[in-house]
Amino acid sequence: MNANPQSAIPLYYQIEQDLASLITRGTLAPGSQLPSEEELVRRYGVSRTTVRKAVQELDRLGLIEIRRGRGTFVRPETITQEFTELTGFVEDMVAMGLKPSAKVLGTAPIEANESVARQLRVPIGTEVMQIRRVRMADNVAMSLDETYLPMDLGRKVVENDLALYPIFSLLEGKYDTPLLEADYRLEAISADPLVAEALGIEVKSPILLIERVSYSLDQRPVDYEKLFYRGDKIRLSTRLRRRQSPLPLELLPRIAPKSK
Repeated sequence: MNANPQSAIPLYYQIEQDLASLITRGTLAPGSQLPSEEELVRRYGVSRTTVRKAVQELDRLGLIEIRRGRGTFVRPETITQEFTELTGFVEDMVAMGLKPSAKVLGTAPIEANESVARQLRVPIGTEVMQIRRVRMADNVAMSLDETYLPMDLGRKVVENDLALYPIFSLLEGKYDTPLLEADYRLEAISADPLVAEALGIEVKSPILLIERVSYSLDQRPVDYEKLFYRGDKIRLSTRLRRRQSPLPLELLPRIAPKSK
């Protein structure tokens, strides 16, 4: 279709809406490449500047992603994961109607570095078990998981088929280690070459790093994980409760910046 220059609707907006419609209807499928700038100019009968403005608006709306040197692509569908309880990957994916699976990249005893030792509350250099897996939903790589377990538990856990059995289920159902609560830390980072290769994404792609320490009885840390989630595939959602004691009004004048 040609854009209508006689319409009161701006040309770029006409193009934006037409492309957005093609995306939401699935005519332009998630992950597919948009026509080139030259093709869009010919299709809509407008200038390059108008096409670029339309594409910029689609990018701002989160419908597309611009990959430098490669082109413009429809943004892949994302999964929204509720972030309100201590759950494992398999539980989360099943709850969303997806089929979870895993590929084990390796298991090995290692000496705990400062970070791992601090999270598991063991001396630096203590032998712990490291497990590396790619976690998938409907056969699409979603995250790279690095798990660190105290050696007494780790030796037992790696005897199992970790492509089939979730570690949480093994700890609780087979090794009498209830998981009661966890600390979470979230950070937006860029994928390094190792993470990018494991997840099949480009180096420096945006990913979400979640560090999780799960505790058993007597606040004993039994599972430390670094979860590298693809930023283009998953987002987290939570609901927060308002604190019951708001700042008293009489304190506000003391902390408000003085007007010049």
